[in-house]
Amino acid sequence: MNYHMSRVIESGFDDAVARVTEALKAEGFGVLSQIDVAATLKAKLGKDFRPYRILGACNPGLAFQALSAEDHVGVMLPCNVVVQQREGGQVEISAIDPTAPMQAIGNPALDSVAATVRDKLGKVVAAV
Repeated sequence: MNYHMSRVIESGFDDAVARVTEALKAEGFGVLSQIDVAATLKAKLGKDFRPYRILGACNPGLAFQALSAEDHVGVMLPCNVVVQQREGGQVEISAIDPTAPMQAIGNPALDSVAATVRDKLGKVVAAV
């Protein structure tokens, strides 16, 4: 099973991050955290890395539904969306497919929530 949905676009990196953030907002998600992987690797290891940003996205209503059905599901929240620079000026947008990790929990009450989140994140990836 594939655990992510991805799309490669022609865009500047910062513009792609802004576009993803707006697309998330349109689907009811907020960005709770941003991890600048390149800056972190440079600061902690002295290593250079391509522009790579992890956006921790959360849709409060859907998070509430998931947490109400399974109190430990919070270890899998928020939903990560990755924006990374590719060669030739391309940028790849990837979002988790939450149906994959939810299968490991084995709680059928999470199935419809995970499917809704997958559909919304799929729209985000497609919209950018």
